[in-house]
Amino acid sequence: MTISAFDLFKIGIGPSSSHTGGPMTAAHLFTELLRTEALLPEVQRVQVDLFGSLGVTGHGHGTVKAVLLGLEGEQPHLVDPTSADARVAAIGEQHSLKLADEQHIAFDPETDVLLHRGQRLDYHTNGMRFSAYSSSGEVMRTREYFSVGGGFVLDEDQIGSETVDLPQTPMPHPFDTADQLLEICRSTGLSFSDVILANELSWRSEEEVRAGLLEIWSVMQDTIRRGTTTGGILPGGLSVRRRAERQRELLEKADDPTDRLGTMEWVTLFALAVNEENAAGGRVVTAPTNGAAGIIPAVLKYYVDFVPGADEDGVVRFLLAATAVGALFKKNASISGAEVGCQGEVGSACAMAAGALAEVLGGTPEQVENAAEIGIEHNLGLTCDPVGGLVQIPCIERNAVGAMKAITAARMAVRGDGQHHVSLDIAIKTMRDTGADMMDKYKETARGGLALNVVEC
Repeated sequence: MTISAFDLFKIGIGPSSSHTGGPMTAAHLFTELLRTEALLPEVQRVQVDLFGSLGVTGHGHGTVKAVLLGLEGEQPHLVDPTSADARVAAIGEQHSLKLADEQHIAFDPETDVLLHRGQRLDYHTNGMRFSAYSSSGEVMRTREYFSVGGGFVLDEDQIGSETVDLPQTPMPHPFDTADQLLEICRSTGLSFSDVILANELSWRSEEEVRAGLLEIWSVMQDTIRRGTTTGGILPGGLSVRRRAERQRELLEKADDPTDRLGTMEWVTLFALAVNEENAAGGRVVTAPTNGAAGIIPAVLKYYVDFVPGADEDGVVRFLLAATAVGALFKKNASISGAEVGCQGEVGSACAMAAGALAEVLGGTPEQVENAAEIGIEHNLGLTCDPVGGLVQIPCIERNAVGAMKAITAARMAVRGDGQHHVSLDIAIKTMRDTGADMMDKYKETARGGLALNVVEC
């Protein structure tokens, strides 16, 4: 399994890793393909076709905006969220964009980005097709891409590939299942985080791993700070009020260090803050997706702020242990709401956070695996039914509840002996099977559940 911590935790912008980050990356990859094949100077027009879930919720999830920025050469981890809307508005007004940040071409988002609401490409519901045309109208190059969750993007030649842009260096501790990971831990005496660190060293130095993970944590903290100091109404037309700033003010006035329920209210606040920032199109870390981006930061901040003895080494170990769990979901099921419903997003994030917290609380590998299993087991069947196609209702509150579940799961597990009836592998397989059985209208289409009934009411 060649999935790194830096694949599961990506710095980008909201509101969706699969519907914003992935399409931006795909558009950027297409411009780089044109550059590599020396076609860029001859391109006069580009057409983008969005299929499946991308076609249904493309505007609500910011997909069209992301594609335009990607065509102009932007990447999710580098784009400036504060200027993004103005740039996209200018493209619409001027009917022109700067392809790959090199040459201006005529481009009208209304006619050159087509949303196919009733069609999907065979491999995955989040499919895109990019086509470049010459001045004579001839198709010079076309390419299909798939945003498969968490910002991961595959092109048409990578379908079915497990590799995620990493050198093919042998890892010391390869594993495909939780049972295999546990056996590695038993035979070597390593923890989940130790195993992942040893594997990460196949691709980068320990100093690079540590610095990169602490940078990710820094971005998570910045997102929490912005979310707890910004009020107003979220964009998109639902008139959802941002609540984190007001809740922070109330908690600061009533803060009582001995109030354990108050601690839980802070955790709730942290998750709300992150997902309000995500819904506003701000900078967040996919963890492992944007729709579930608030759970791991909230639980990690719980560890840092409320667990005695917490330190930077614990932060690094937390993110590495979370990677071990997240890689199992990515390998054996899915982290895409469009593929398996929100159990693949909030469910996997809850399991990752639970396992990671269990490890930094001193849990054994068996207790860490148990915590992760509890985290996903009690999210099985969770649908993805965003009202209006926006990552707001029920997504923001769902992250707060998911963070609380993760803490509960971790504390239950570390007070047990690691023995339990349902293994993490079985729970992940069940999540995959449940997703396959789930009706498509409950998979990020805004055509079922709350998305339908809220409108009707």
